[in-house]
Amino acid sequence: MGKTYAAGLFAALASAKFGTETVYADGSFNFSPFSTSSSTNTAPSAPANLPKPPQPTAEAPEKPKVRNDNPRTTSAGFDPEALERGAKALREINNSKSAKQVFDVIKKQEETRQAELTAKMQEFKALQAQAETERQRVVYDEQKKLAQQQAQIKSQMARYEDELARKRMQAENEHHRARNQELVKMQEESSMRQEAARRATEEQIQAQRRQTEREKAEIERETIRVRAMAEAEGRAHEAKLAEDVNRRILVDRANAEREKWIAAINTTFEHIGGGLRAILTDQNKLVVAVGGVTALAAGIYTTREGARVVWSYVDRILGQPSLIRESSRGKYPWSGFFSRAMSTLKGANGGSAKSEKGFGDVILHPSLEKRIQQLANATANTKSHQAPFRNMLFYGPPGTGKTMVARELARRSGLDYALMTGGDVAPLGSQAVTKIHQLFDWSKKSKKGLLLFIDEADAFLCERNKTYMSEAQRSALNALLFRTGDQSKDIVLALATNRPGDLDSAVADRIDEVIEFPLPGEDERFKLIKLYLEKYIAQAGERKPGLFSNLFKKQQQKIEIKGLTDDILREAAARMEGFSGREVAKMMAGVQAAVYGSEYCVLDANLFREVVDYKVAEHQQRRKLAAAEGDK
Repeated sequence: MGKTYAAGLFAALASAKFGTETVYADGSFNFSPFSTSSSTNTAPSAPANLPKPPQPTAEAPEKPKVRNDNPRTTSAGFDPEALERGAKALREINNSKSAKQVFDVIKKQEETRQAELTAKMQEFKALQAQAETERQRVVYDEQKKLAQQQAQIKSQMARYEDELARKRMQAENEHHRARNQELVKMQEESSMRQEAARRATEEQIQAQRRQTEREKAEIERETIRVRAMAEAEGRAHEAKLAEDVNRRILVDRANAEREKWIAAINTTFEHIGGGLRAILTDQNKLVVAVGGVTALAAGIYTTREGARVVWSYVDRILGQPSLIRESSRGKYPWSGFFSRAMSTLKGANGGSAKSEKGFGDVILHPSLEKRIQQLANATANTKSHQAPFRNMLFYGPPGTGKTMVARELARRSGLDYALMTGGDVAPLGSQAVTKIHQLFDWSKKSKKGLLLFIDEADAFLCERNKTYMSEAQRSALNALLFRTGDQSKDIVLALATNRPGDLDSAVADRIDEVIEFPLPGEDERFKLIKLYLEKYIAQAGERKPGLFSNLFKKQQQKIEIKGLTDDILREAAARMEGFSGREVAKMMAGVQAAVYGSEYCVLDANLFREVVDYKVAEHQQRRKLAAAEGDK
């Protein structure tokens, strides 16, 4: 009975508090465990002591009936039986003695259920929040992946577009390059055609000019020939008229001279014959004559041999060593006095101004010229302060002016100079050591100091471990090393070689200054061409001042220069890449020979270009031959 009351009370309270969402015919009902407000379709539970609602009377107008498909419920879908049972159970509880305890139990059960429902609601909310968080995380991951994919796609698209742009630019550059090459080729062909046409026109003009000049010269020669024939005929006629008179005069003069010489010869032979007869007839005179002739011959022979011995002794003591090829000092101490005096006078008059200009016929790079000038100043100051000299090594290709620079260096530093070549030492054999010592003894006698220049030094100063080096060459090298072991205050040793790597290590150790002489550049070649043009062409027909040169030397024909501008000379200098200073001088000598070989002794641009073309081709052929020999 108590359980039935408790159930009914619980159902009534639940219906009253939460409301019923669905009521079935069997009386069971459901409610939403998560709803916190009463439904508008549920009716509050009526207490037991409330009066029942009045029943409708018959007189009241009937309301339209609502169709009810479920007969156990009302027209609104509400089952009143459960509410009735709850109200009945509530009345019974109120009448019971333990109503309060039952109500407390039910209340506690309801509170417990409400707490459970609240906990379940919180758990459901937590699950729902977790699900929402998971859903947001999944959405974020998907959005992140989508953003990464979009960024990757954009990057790929950017790379693809960049690659397309680069390929397009490359194709455009290739097209422009090909077009530019075509344009350059067309311009070159046009320039070549124009140059060929210009040269053809110029050659035609020159040919016509030469033809005109030849015809003019032919006419002049014919005129001169006719005039000469007329003059010769006149002179022949005059000579024929005076021939008889001249013949008679000559005959008379010849007869007189013949008679005079015949008389003199007869007188001479009479005297000689009388003397011979006297000597041959007198025995004493014959002995005296023979003895006198013998004594005279013996005296002449003795005097000649004695003078030769004495002169060789004087030459060995005072003379210049045989190894010296050229020197500013005379062969003997008293020789060259007059020439030195004249050079001193010339230097006092105008030589000092000339000494400040360049290095004679050598055109050097400005940096190299400055270095040589510094060495000259240092050498001059070294001599004035009695300090030891510094030895030098000049190396570089042949024909770059090493010898001339050494000569000019000695002159500017106030020293004497002596030139020898290394090739002269090997033929001396066992005498080489003696000659080396004589050379250094002679060099120390210079009062001003001496610059000893050894050209082609590698000929006898090469490595001593070479198998082909003779014992005499080894001894000569040792002698030079002995004489140059200490720094000298009297001798400056200057070596020149084309192959500095072949020198002995001991020789290289004695070198204090190493100077390279490279091939001249374009500016230097231009200056050399102008220098030798002035020397070989412009001054070719000028006579040097002097009485004997004007008397005994034939007047040279002067060369006329036409149309040879600096631009043409610079063009030639640019084409002569790899030429040494000596080759430039030879080229200009070839220009002079070509001018003298021409008909009118005129140097023009065409003739100059022809010689330059020939020399450039010859130089290239020589380099090819040298390269072929090197490959072998």
